[in-house]
Amino acid sequence: MQLIGRPLLPLAQMLGRAVSHRLWLFFLLISCWAILGHCMTDETISHLCQETRDIFYHGYDNYMKHAFPEDELRPLTCGPLTRDRQNPAHIEVNDVLGNYSLTLIDSLSTLGIFASSPPPVKQSRNKPLEDFQDGVKLLVEHYGDGTSGPAGQGKRARGFDQDSKVQVFETVIRGVGGLLSAHQFAVGDLPIRGYEPKVERRNGRDGVFWRNGLVYDGQLLRLAKDLADRLMPAFYSPTGLPYPRVNLRHGIPFYPNSPYNADAENGQCKKDNNSKGTEITETCSAGAGSLVLEFSTLSRLTGDSRYETAAKDAFWAVWQRRTSIGLIGAGIDAETGQWVSPYTGIGAGIDSFFEYSLKSHILLSGLPYNSENAAHDSPDAFLQAWQDAHEGIKRHIYRGATHQHPHYIQVDLYTGAMRAFWIDSLSAYYQGLLTLAGELDEAIETHLLYTALWNRYSAMPERWSTATGSIESGLRWWGGRPEFIESTWYLYRATKDPWYLHVGEMALRDIKRRCWTKCGWAGLQDVRTGELSDRMESFFLGETAKYLFLLFDPTHPLNTWDAPFVFTTEGHPLIIPKRIRQATPSTRTPPLPERKPTPGICILPPVPVPFSISATAARPDVFHAASLARLHLMPTVETLESPLVEFNEDHPSISISDIQSPSNYSYYPWTLPPDLVPWNATSSIIATRSTFDLSFPNLPNTIQMGSLQRVHEGILVNSMSGLRLGMVREPDKLPGKDRVLVDDQFRIYAISNVALGRDEKVYMSRSTIENFNPLDPFFTRTRDGSTLDLMVDAPPPPETAPPSNSLSNLLDDVFGENGSLSNLDIIETFDINVDQEDLANEPSYLSSLLSSLQSLLSSTPPSHTSHSPSTPAPSTKEPAIQRYAVHGTLPTGPGAAPLPDATDPDLAYSSSNPLIWSNIYVHPNSLCDERLPIDIPRNYQVIAIPRGGCSFSTKLRNIPAYPPKSSSLQLVVIISYPGHEVLEYDWATAEEEADILRQREYRKAEKSGTPHDANSKSKISDRKMADRQKPAQFSIPLVQPLLDETQFTPSGLPRPNPIPLIMVSGGDDTIQLLKRAKGIGVRRRYYFVSQGVRISNLIVL
Repeated sequence: MQLIGRPLLPLAQMLGRAVSHRLWLFFLLISCWAILGHCMTDETISHLCQETRDIFYHGYDNYMKHAFPEDELRPLTCGPLTRDRQNPAHIEVNDVLGNYSLTLIDSLSTLGIFASSPPPVKQSRNKPLEDFQDGVKLLVEHYGDGTSGPAGQGKRARGFDQDSKVQVFETVIRGVGGLLSAHQFAVGDLPIRGYEPKVERRNGRDGVFWRNGLVYDGQLLRLAKDLADRLMPAFYSPTGLPYPRVNLRHGIPFYPNSPYNADAENGQCKKDNNSKGTEITETCSAGAGSLVLEFSTLSRLTGDSRYETAAKDAFWAVWQRRTSIGLIGAGIDAETGQWVSPYTGIGAGIDSFFEYSLKSHILLSGLPYNSENAAHDSPDAFLQAWQDAHEGIKRHIYRGATHQHPHYIQVDLYTGAMRAFWIDSLSAYYQGLLTLAGELDEAIETHLLYTALWNRYSAMPERWSTATGSIESGLRWWGGRPEFIESTWYLYRATKDPWYLHVGEMALRDIKRRCWTKCGWAGLQDVRTGELSDRMESFFLGETAKYLFLLFDPTHPLNTWDAPFVFTTEGHPLIIPKRIRQATPSTRTPPLPERKPTPGICILPPVPVPFSISATAARPDVFHAASLARLHLMPTVETLESPLVEFNEDHPSISISDIQSPSNYSYYPWTLPPDLVPWNATSSIIATRSTFDLSFPNLPNTIQMGSLQRVHEGILVNSMSGLRLGMVREPDKLPGKDRVLVDDQFRIYAISNVALGRDEKVYMSRSTIENFNPLDPFFTRTRDGSTLDLMVDAPPPPETAPPSNSLSNLLDDVFGENGSLSNLDIIETFDINVDQEDLANEPSYLSSLLSSLQSLLSSTPPSHTSHSPSTPAPSTKEPAIQRYAVHGTLPTGPGAAPLPDATDPDLAYSSSNPLIWSNIYVHPNSLCDERLPIDIPRNYQVIAIPRGGCSFSTKLRNIPAYPPKSSSLQLVVIISYPGHEVLEYDWATAEEEADILRQREYRKAEKSGTPHDANSKSKISDRKMADRQKPAQFSIPLVQPLLDETQFTPSGLPRPNPIPLIMVSGGDDTIQLLKRAKGIGVRRRYYFVSQGVRISNLIVL
């Protein structure tokens, strides 16, 4: 046969060529796709960076032209905004404006950041650096250099000696923080690319010599100290919480209760005689607890620890007042330490407290601290506070995906119950904080909602309701707040997802389109209509423009610097410089002894979806946030009128995109290119919660008043008549370090119109529900197969009288080697200021008293068994029997036997209704290596055995066989000791909380003298839980004992009549109780199920 053509190639070579062709085809497709869909180009990012620079300078130049040296700018009227001295109650202005050129101070750190990336100009001029140095020079000219000499007097004041009553919080974060940050840029603690300050000595002066003629030698640091000193009187309060306001010149004469106004040596005696005590003493958690960064930096730079100590004390004064569920409120009284409002969330009044708990840990890490006060002074203490705070927020304030899209609400401070559904613009900071803490998933998902809201309103309304989908309570303004942009920057730095660049572009375009005026940037009085307010807040230049710039300048030193610096809540970067930090501290401070915070982990960003660029744009829940923000209900608008059109020729940096509003609400941000959305992107189905209401009929002859009673753990239901239970089916996680996911359960989240917190319980007594059908499929009463109560009738423990020589022993311990009072030198021992001659020569009351005590101690104590004829003998009546309840568990395994069939005993002891078992035997050891005598199971109905030493089955094997009858063995009780019980979770079970409630109800009944009638309506307040704390406090869940084999007799034969067994806790206390017992019984516990699912937080008492 003749071969035609080329010979066949070997198979391996053919396969290799095929694979090679496919690889080339694959790379070709990738290249084509990369051309069609790409990230934001470097050129585009550079243009956005320049636009941000233009935004800043448009505001800064107009402020310096029309408003300096006053505090803020009026952009509509082109004039300064000053304090409202005609209306001191106008705190929106007066709290912030202290008459010390606030906008310039707030802008200096922004200029310092801009100086690292100056725009390309001729002659290598760094305009932002020059403006920074000129701004510092102007401050020194107007307010002095912070010294006490002639140079300390400025054109306006010596330092900040102004008759201005300002808010402590705002003055610290804007004034002190701005001065400190600018000082650190000036001396090189914070980096400016190309700027290397060196201290030189010229013409007898030491400092950094600038081109504008200023010799910088720490003027801003001294001015920061001057301002902080003027704020320090506010920290003189009874609670350690700073008063909310202070006068920069006169201190706090308007707070007459302050110790500062009564301290002639260290304070002032300047009480305002005209004050009637009407000055508001309410501060907020953020205002009191968000001073640590600025004051700690000031203390470390100046060597004066007063500021750091005061700020830390204030922080812990707030945190130590958190509620039992780990939440802090917004308003708190500085004089009483009481929470003012019962609502809480993550926004206004609370926000920066959480921020400073984490950032204080970062700033202070590696620095020495007082190990004797590590719980308050160490960096780990602040980290632990953040982790505990975040756990409380995630448990009670956070709403997950089953609520349409994850977000945060307002809840009750004490219970965690829902109180309001609004979010505010200040809370948009939280996603940046979560990113900094490594909680990246939570940050990404919750940031989507804020992005959708900005897309809807082209700004962030002050308060918006997730329930109604509209602005809440008329709070419709946006004053240029930076929090949303700040979080966007943090998320972009963590993920490098171009989505966030387009979010920043959206914010930039909307600001330029809506807020531009000829004389600056105005806030929006109404985000819906575009009405402007005549105020440019200082933080617009100090924060908003700064975070936008850092977002669009990826190579900025602060974006790449590996150092423990932080941004304050006002956006001012701070760091404890290396020259102060000790590379190896002289004394290594140990970590917190009790709790060590979890070490931080840098979380990897989400993995991009194949054939997509943005992992965020490809999220399956991206439109869930759009749905919650109601974007699909918004009309499309082609264009909006803008004043930019009129001045477009004079401002060439303004493009057509600046005057266009979003035309398509389907995607957000509206600047997002369609290329970033995957071609086959599919939104997942919005998760829904399974909820229903269970209503009970109105019962005849029932009184509705008092049917619900608020108790510490939840709600006590006294009547089911007309009751409505709102229930939700959801999986739950057990709180604790190791979160364990449990099965779906129903949780009662509302009773009638009363909302419940996630961890609140609903308590009902058996008498309350006994009239309802126990087999109702929606409300089925079910016997608890794992827990019960061991009921014990016993007299109270005997009260041991103190020995007759106890007073003598006590005095021996006090007086030591003196032996007796007669040998005691009174003057030397007690340091009594008396004349020794008078004491020796004249009888006194003191000498008579001491002689009487000595005679009493030296006399023979009377016999307790002898009685005079006239004195009646003490009563020999036995103490009253009380009924105790001890929490117990039932066994599992093949050896478990059912309990004897008996009715549940009453809660109260009654001689006419005693417990069924009266013969109790308590074995002295664990019954592992011996056989119990035959007569014990024959003659005792209950045998108590200590836990440990061997298995439960072995203990039962050592009990001999016996003929079953009513007088023989009925129950074996195993007593567990604390050493046997392992704490798996740091929470108390619902049953244990019910026990505590029973005990409290009993004590209330004891105090009120309520008789313990078995037929009484209030059976839960019975003697069952009397003196519960004496046997034990069961804070650790008790496990069920495992009987791993069928029961056998000691001879190895299967036991014909298996022995019922239970296990109780309490150790020696319970054993002593059983030794005193006159009767024993068991009382079963019940729970309710609805449609086959357990109602987790309904407790039957």
